[in-house]
Amino acid sequence: PGFSGADLENLVNEAALYAARNGRDRVCDTDFDHAKDKVLMGSERRSAMISQKEKWTTAWHEAGHTLVAMLLPDECVDPVHKVTIIPRGRALGVTQQLPEEDRYGMDRNRAEATIAVLMGGRLAEEIALSGQKTTGASNDIERASNLARKMVCEWGMSDELGPISYHKDDAQPFLGREIQTPRNYSEATAQAIDHAVHTMVMKQYTRARKLLTENFKTLEALATALVEREVLDGAEVKAVIEGRPLPPIKQRRTPRSPQQPAIDEGRAAVGNLVVEPSTS
Repeated sequence: PGFSGADLENLVNEAALYAARNGRDRVCDTDFDHAKDKVLMGSERRSAMISQKEKWTTAWHEAGHTLVAMLLPDECVDPVHKVTIIPRGRALGVTQQLPEEDRYGMDRNRAEATIAVLMGGRLAEEIALSGQKTTGASNDIERASNLARKMVCEWGMSDELGPISYHKDDAQPFLGREIQTPRNYSEATAQAIDHAVHTMVMKQYTRARKLLTENFKTLEALATALVEREVLDGAEVKAVIEGRPLPPIKQRRTPRSPQQPAIDEGRAAVGNLVVEPSTS
């Protein structure tokens, strides 16, 4: 859900390239899964040298996001699809949630739950590492703050300020004009907006802290599993939370056939590859 035609084309091409690089002429579910991860989360950076200490910090962080998402009501959050502490793009780890159906709007409960999930990473670090704070949560904090400000200023979801738009004028300043974003409300209202945004974020911060503190053993189990395996899919996350044993660690890459050399990614012929139906 949520993929455009161009996104789907990119997904199929990535899957075909992955199959070709591994010496196969058929595209299977594993290839599509790899392609989906690359499209949605970015390319793996296995060359990055990550210390054991930083690996554990990342594991706690991603476990925090994951556990909060799993403990909140299903109607408020998208299911956890995959969690990884393998660096991807600019991130040291990723918690990926995927919607079960296309969605074009967001209600207040879902917006608040999203903020709680975003806060889960920083909170897990604080709880597990004796109050330690790292820069790893910077993007989470920015996204949570921006979402809360939209709730207050654009979507009328603040109990304090009500259903009134305080959206700033995005017009570009003229040459010689003071470079600042004009606003159509007073300084007192600006302070009220800041207070409402702060209150909204901190309410979900407290909500997430309560969930993680009350379920610390589960948080620890998730972090440990991530350090051991580096990647957990949705089913494995659920198994850890329910206290069930995980299956043996699967080989992550399909070995290339010795009879077939590697195909350069930029030259792989996609047209001759066959999509193999799922056997599950």
